Amino acid sequence: MVNIVVLVKHVFQTADLRIDRATKTLVTQGVPKVISETDKNAIEESIRIKEKHGGKVTAITMGSPDAKEALREALAMGADEAYLLTDPLFEGSDSHATANVLAAAVTKIIDYDLIVCGAYSEDLFSFQVGPRLAEICNLTQITYATKVTLEGSRVIVERDLENERQVVEGKLPCLISVLREINDPRLPTLMAIMAASKKPMITWTAADLALLGAEELGFNGSLSEILRTTVSVGERKRITLQGDANEIAPKLVKALIQEGVLKAG
Repeated sequence: MVNIVVLVKHVFQTADLRIDRATKTLVTQGVPKVISETDKNAIEESIRIKEKHGGKVTAITMGSPDAKEALREALAMGADEAYLLTDPLFEGSDSHATANVLAAAVTKIIDYDLIVCGAYSEDLFSFQVGPRLAEICNLTQITYATKVTLEGSRVIVERDLENERQVVEGKLPCLISVLREINDPRLPTLMAIMAASKKPMITWTAADLALLGAEELGFNGSLSEILRTTVSVGERKRITLQGDANEIAPKLVKALIQEGVLKAG
């Protein structure tokens, strides 16, 4: 029996985001929210482990009240219960403050052997929440997992480090962050979606997480602050050169020098 906590984040659907070229900012109005891709892999892996070894999967998300939608999908995929951590005091949280809140929730739940999360979220790509949570909870952490095997109280993980692959071993309890290559998340059936509505979903506010003070939450508990979000809008400069190769070559070199792509010899 393995009790698993899986972390879920509700993010904007990146394929539907648009750029306001006048302000060079992202347009999020009307864009639907979904579970961050690697978190969906984390849910799938957690359910597969439960199906093989027995136990329970608890999904947790921190965010606005509409993040319930992410939890409902996690329940439909096979999670057994869900916790929504939401409070105006959590607004403005960076990775550090987010990990503080998640750690308080995990500590309150107590009964877990494994925490599984995506290696990154599609909105910030900080790669920090999982490792920070592991440090706060004093857990062994294994990152960038592409395969997870449990053998008793041991966990064996294959890791993708881009230039090489590693196989490492740790003891439970521990935290594992997964990459998209680990699995293909299932699509919930209609019956599973209907059954999800009957599964417990609990909402906790800052008051329910009594281990935290106001100085550890939101903007106050953050080590960094996002001052501005902008996107780079590239414009193509089209230059047409005509003629045979011998005639075009020196013109091309001259044009590249003028654009600063090449330096004059």
